[in-house]
Amino acid sequence: MQQMADWKSGNRKFGATMIAMAKVITDAEVKEAADYFAALKPRPWIKVVEADTVPKSFIGPGNKRLVHPAGGSEALGNRIIEVPDDEEAVVYRDPVAGFVAYVPKGSIAKGEALVKTGGGGKTTPCVMCHGATLRGLGDWRALAGRHPNYIVRQLWNMQNGDRGGSAMELMRSVVQKLDNDDMLAIAAYAASLQP
Repeated sequence: MQQMADWKSGNRKFGATMIAMAKVITDAEVKEAADYFAALKPRPWIKVVEADTVPKSFIGPGNKRLVHPAGGSEALGNRIIEVPDDEEAVVYRDPVAGFVAYVPKGSIAKGEALVKTGGGGKTTPCVMCHGATLRGLGDWRALAGRHPNYIVRQLWNMQNGDRGGSAMELMRSVVQKLDNDDMLAIAAYAASLQP
């Protein structure tokens, strides 16, 4: 409980500091910061592991899934379970903290087939718009190396009409025939790639 209180207190202090800085930063400093961050190369921070069983976990501070302190394991089933490599770093929002994403065995290969070929007409191959490496192409976003839970959530929202915008009109037909297993597999494959 103390860890949660410390985390909340730290977040409030950080937020107050950022607000104070935003009030005094110049346009030139904003541009310098933007140029710096734009020049950074993406690095992998998701390690995708195919498994039948996973460490028992729970939802902890900051709505992060953490490994249960009592230990143990459970069947993965047809889920994606993401847990931090270093729980303390993630709880305290270290921006370079990595994650392990457990996915069902065989899902990466199934996802690769869907992404590259469309699964025999089930969908449009993702590589046509997102690029051969899924690192994005033109206006189409990069998918490589993203959290697989994020990818599934976006596919689900597109399929159900919960996402809007001009690109969503194109994506609705792409995701229309995908079931939950397909979305999981596509996400597992995309997350396993170098960003």
